[in-house]
Amino acid sequence: MNEDFERAKKVIGGAKQFIHGDTAVSYGALLAGCRFFGGYPITPASEIAEQMSRLLPKVGGTYIQMEDELASIAAVIGSSWTGAKAMTATSGPGFSLMQENLGFAAMSETPLVLVNVQRSGPSTGQPTLGAQGDMMQARYGSHGDYHPIVLSPNTIQETLEMTIKCFNLAEEYRCPVFLMICADLGHMREMVEIPQQVDLFERKKPMGPREEYVPFGEGTYGKKKVPEMAIFGTGYHTYVTGLTHDEMGFPATDDQEDHDRLIRRQIEKVTDDREALTDIEQRNIDDADIAIVSYGIASRSALEAMRKAREQGKKVGYFRLKTIWPFPSHAIEELSQQMDKIVVAEMNLGQMYHKVNEYASCEVTLASKIGGEIHTPNEILAEV
Repeated sequence: MNEDFERAKKVIGGAKQFIHGDTAVSYGALLAGCRFFGGYPITPASEIAEQMSRLLPKVGGTYIQMEDELASIAAVIGSSWTGAKAMTATSGPGFSLMQENLGFAAMSETPLVLVNVQRSGPSTGQPTLGAQGDMMQARYGSHGDYHPIVLSPNTIQETLEMTIKCFNLAEEYRCPVFLMICADLGHMREMVEIPQQVDLFERKKPMGPREEYVPFGEGTYGKKKVPEMAIFGTGYHTYVTGLTHDEMGFPATDDQEDHDRLIRRQIEKVTDDREALTDIEQRNIDDADIAIVSYGIASRSALEAMRKAREQGKKVGYFRLKTIWPFPSHAIEELSQQMDKIVVAEMNLGQMYHKVNEYASCEVTLASKIGGEIHTPNEILAEV
């Protein structure tokens, strides 16, 4: 893996580069060990596919352009089961079309990374303009009960670093992991330092006798509730289905106990680690009586709104969600106990606002904006 990382660094080039967010995603994926990309062109994520088509062959990886969204995510799932770290990138309409196969990935516990460069919707919407309208879809888009992990950066540097983190989490928890950015972050440029070393997590593979391998049971080593993953062609039993299955992977669609045990384990392997997965940024919270909660690109305006409020003598704090799902419910509960009011700033009509309001014990208001423009700090300040 060290050789693969060094090769990726060499292909990427300079240690400091002035790049846009979509390129940062591609760089982060290569450094994380991604060696398969199944994609297609869709604004404003097309640059990720373009970069991966150029870079992956240089590190011994495979890029394949599929005919549509459904084929792209299906190819990613298949490649993951052959042992590759795999990803795709899309935007709102494509994300909608991928939901059935994302449900299959959750049920089959397939590690993969999906980057959603969000744009205004619904439907075709405003293809070239940014939004944060897919945040609830990222959690609940497919049918049934499942739990992906979802991260949201607010700088180009963080976009690169969180892409690496997404791959690590996908491998560690054996589940789909989403990176949610938007057109504004995907297409803006900032100076980025390329990591010279990173810690990479490799999926746990079975080590015991083949006849004793339980493909969908409790993990025998590594993280509890995450089973080891035998890749196709290694001689281990690898029956994979989207049907409810028993611990050996065989369909068990009529047994309530099998379904309950399977789905609860798949969800609990993520939610049991809610506190460990929670990643937030706080500023000036200790003496504040009002907090601005935000995430992604909107949090940049929220930070400036907090600074302006402080200049006016108002005790306002800044609270940024970096991990969106699993939702940091305990952190919001604790925050609300300190505050008289929470203002949620987001580029939609109140998606994460509802989750904040669910767990908060103080007043919660919404500073929303849609139509492809980022909040100005003064617009958020008006809600404060």
